[in-house]
Amino acid sequence: MSQKITIKEAPIEEVVKVNATIVEFDAPYQKDYFENRYKDAERLIVVAYVDDQPAGYVVGYDKFKDGSFYCWMAGVNPSFRKLGLLKEMMDYEDKWAKEKGYNKIKAKTRNNRREMLAYLVKYGFFFTEVIQKPNINDNRVLLEKEL
Repeated sequence: MSQKITIKEAPIEEVVKVNATIVEFDAPYQKDYFENRYKDAERLIVVAYVDDQPAGYVVGYDKFKDGSFYCWMAGVNPSFRKLGLLKEMMDYEDKWAKEKGYNKIKAKTRNNRREMLAYLVKYGFFFTEVIQKPNINDNRVLLEKEL
């Protein structure tokens, strides 16, 4: 039986549900953490649903006010990985950002988030900077791609 996948804009409460399932994150963020981050900025909250169950999310906002859109947080519940949800959500974000007049997408991840780094490179992002931390695994890697 095939699963029904839906990608759509959704309230932050749906993101909080999925965020709690992401094993790579030490402590799940609560609603106020997200809202404080993108407060007063144009934002996009996209959720992937599998058979009407929230399974993944992408949260982005206009952080830099330089014509770029910042893809701040993304995650997919481990039970729903390998279904192409992240690509579909990122494609949605790209299309939305382009329609809103943004010219690039920026993202930041950690050196130890190997799957995310591989995804970003595979789908057109380029490294722009590495912020070094005492532990090399914690280095922040900044990336961007043109729209």
